[in-house]
Amino acid sequence: MRIAVDSGGTFTDFVVWDGSRLRGLKIRSTPRNPVRAVLEGLGRLPAGEVVHGSTVATNTLLQRNGARTAFVTTKGFEDLLDLARQNRTSLYDWCPVPRQGLILPGDKHGIPERTLYDGTVLRELADGQAEELARRLGDVESVAVCLLHSYANPAHESKVGRALRAAGFSVSLSSEILPEHREYERAATTVVNAYVSPLMRRYVATLQAGLTGRPLRIFQSNGGSISAEEASEQAVRTVLSGPAGGLVGSAAIAKQLGIERFISFDMGGTSTDVSLYDGSLRHTTEGSAAGLPVRIPMLDIESIGAGGGSVAYFDEASALRVGPRSAGAEPGPVCYGTGEQLTVTDANLLLGRIDTASFLQGTIRLDADRTREVAARAARKAGITSEELARAIVRAANAKMERAIRGVSVERGHSPRDYAMICFGGAGALHACQLAENLEIPRVVVPAHAGVLSALGMLVADCVRDYSASVLDGDSQEAFDRLERRARRDMLEQGFADIELIRTVDMRYEGQSYEINVPEERVPKFDEVHERRYGYRHRDRRTQAVTARVQAVGRTSGADHPDLEAASGEPRFASVHVPNGWRARESAGSSMILERVG
Repeated sequence: MRIAVDSGGTFTDFVVWDGSRLRGLKIRSTPRNPVRAVLEGLGRLPAGEVVHGSTVATNTLLQRNGARTAFVTTKGFEDLLDLARQNRTSLYDWCPVPRQGLILPGDKHGIPERTLYDGTVLRELADGQAEELARRLGDVESVAVCLLHSYANPAHESKVGRALRAAGFSVSLSSEILPEHREYERAATTVVNAYVSPLMRRYVATLQAGLTGRPLRIFQSNGGSISAEEASEQAVRTVLSGPAGGLVGSAAIAKQLGIERFISFDMGGTSTDVSLYDGSLRHTTEGSAAGLPVRIPMLDIESIGAGGGSVAYFDEASALRVGPRSAGAEPGPVCYGTGEQLTVTDANLLLGRIDTASFLQGTIRLDADRTREVAARAARKAGITSEELARAIVRAANAKMERAIRGVSVERGHSPRDYAMICFGGAGALHACQLAENLEIPRVVVPAHAGVLSALGMLVADCVRDYSASVLDGDSQEAFDRLERRARRDMLEQGFADIELIRTVDMRYEGQSYEINVPEERVPKFDEVHERRYGYRHRDRRTQAVTARVQAVGRTSGADHPDLEAASGEPRFASVHVPNGWRARESAGSSMILERVG
């Protein structure tokens, strides 16, 4: 028995595989105490191993309610986080809002030591310095340590870490979290981990206490799971676990249907996540969470604040806006009986796209009369009818989602005409055909269990761990060997015998400030890779290896893999909107295929 849990902003989703059939379950999330919804759902299900996609790290960053954290770095570099890259997000804004950091001004500390870029120690860390630092840190719970060039020689950082841990602090070392060059990104990622890990640790402990001995794994942003203990120490790796599960689930459906290229479209209650799949899952290390850089490997997914619960409102100029603010699970859309502001879900209900009788199999009673009353008041103020307002809300939401899909396809040199769209999430099938029409996508797939596909992706995913080391023209082979030895040891300790190790290298032309991650076997053909990505190559410029990466994949046994066609007898395609010009048919893989007519 295996159970996957995806804790979202509006609903918490469950998928169960009992060896013979798949079952899905959806219940309202409990934002003030997410564990309560998880345990409530698991209480309705038989016991078994649990794979959990958590929003604890993401919500902690969004709400800025993490642990009070101190930042420790080489003396003279205390302002590293404030200086950042000096990039301006709004280039023409005369009065930009200052960047909101995670570290209070008094919690930045420098320690006298210095390591050079090649690992040579220029200034030794004196005995007693680390212990003296621990005494003056004050009332902080967590500490992020990022000493200059510790990726090349972590000795000083390890010494500081031992002293701080002995003093009772939660400690995140950059040489353990992100042993790569680029001080700002390394420091920022380490600080994010230090800020969210104590909350994740408490969350996992509370959850495990309620699971009464059930095995627990936590899903990561890279599309695989890790142990609950490791997630507690490196919570930064879980910031996009929910969307990552959806993309893994889409890939499983596509493989079943023989689809090689697709655009995933995941529209939930709070956000919409889109990605492009061109034969394999794409990873990136240029991610961010809540406006903060996070340089850990994650699936390449574009997220926007437009979902079923996104609030529609008129701004100061009387223009209609949708999102990014969401009604969430509390109070929820107007039709849930408690919300006061119209949402995209309310608009779809007003347009007759939602069957109120079958919504969540009748577990939530939608209040259509109340929705019409609230919509009528808002429409009168705008001087239009309720139906016109509902259509405008849907068009506004579609426009935001269409831009996101163009961002992962057209803007990267891919024509949407060459891809299918796999839509899922609670609201995905209501909007997919119109988006596909606008983008000239010929085929839309609505999978069985589309409303809980992110949880299904967590269920079918393997254990995945990422390792990296800066090489900067050093011996990449020696780095690969070292990383692979560590990867094999870690995977065997977690009980995985079937292990695949994937080597990639971050490459660039000498003098460039950005890299492209390429498979090891493609390194000699870096010119071709660069030309395909950017449209040109530097024929006479030397190439440079920057970072060696190893991804370790621990394969789950064949007996653990669910049969995606073994769905239960519950309704699978509630709330699918099939407009004129499209025809629907059910495939052999229990998915609905929508095709453009003509």
